[in-house]
Amino acid sequence: MTRRGRDEHKLLAAMRNNPRGDWRIEDLATVSRSIAGVLFLKPTGGSHYKVAHPRHAEILTVPARRPLKPVYVRRFVSMIDNIIGKTGSEEDKSDSDIGK
Repeated sequence: MTRRGRDEHKLLAAMRNNPRGDWRIEDLATVSRSIAGVLFLKPTGGSHYKVAHPRHAEILTVPARRPLKPVYVRRFVSMIDNIIGKTGSEEDKSDSDIGK
């Protein structure tokens, strides 16, 4: 893992531990870039960013105000945890099938 990857995981852990912190939209973008497949879309006509992933049914919309409200940080962390969990469990299943 690169140093950049560790920093992003620390950022995600800090968001998880303190969703009421002074988080900015750039922090969410930084974590999103570290997870393969996560799309972080800038607003085209409105004021909300969109976070999406092909394996996640819902699209999270986040207003571009500072600081971000804790509810949006919690939803973002939950979404990323869900994506990481799904990706990891699928890889684990395929690896365990190879040995059989």
